[in-house]
Amino acid sequence: MWGTVVNALAIVSGAILGKILGRSFADNLKITVMQGLGLGVLLVGIQMAMQTNNVLIVIFSLVLGGITGELLRLEWHLDNLGRYLESRVNKENGRQSTFAQGFVTASLIYCVGAMAIMGALESGLTGQHRTLYAKSLLDGVMSIMLSSTLGLGVAFSALPVFVYQGSITLLARWIGMLLNEAVIAEMTATGGVLIIGIALGILEIRKINVGNLLPAVVFAFILGQVFLT
Repeated sequence: MWGTVVNALAIVSGAILGKILGRSFADNLKITVMQGLGLGVLLVGIQMAMQTNNVLIVIFSLVLGGITGELLRLEWHLDNLGRYLESRVNKENGRQSTFAQGFVTASLIYCVGAMAIMGALESGLTGQHRTLYAKSLLDGVMSIMLSSTLGLGVAFSALPVFVYQGSITLLARWIGMLLNEAVIAEMTATGGVLIIGIALGILEIRKINVGNLLPAVVFAFILGQVFLT
């Protein structure tokens, strides 16, 4: 679990630093920083999405995942969790709070991706944490950028990251037997499409209910097992 612990601490530390630095940013600078961040997230999503070797698996996963997420109201639950956490900390006076947005956006970015899965598996199967150390560095930098504009909600995204990656680490022996490179590629590509959706929201192009699409990654795993193994 050490790799996941380091990852969570990096997110919290980066978020606190970003919040401190963000106080000195003018509003126009925050807008520009957010636009640059959105473009960077878009690039990451495109790179991940391009890893697919079977685009039909990605499409069907998104459709099935969207249906499942809507029925489970995942986006609503994520937003409510963000608002609950916000109610437990000091609210920003005189400004519309972005706490919940920061929490949800950061949680999705940090949990959706191959590094989260493969790093947690590496920790559980070999006791090595190299992948999660690298992810910690990337997530820490991302936290600085996100929290400088979206606030301390980003820090609380360390909670779902810890639970998600920690669960994979503890179950690594069983999960590892079910994964191969082909399945991981389709899961990564599906996650990449979700990250593109996050980027569109950051850039204020279109609000995508990415939370309701999260089950798509699970369906990519299932469909990959059926058709690629």
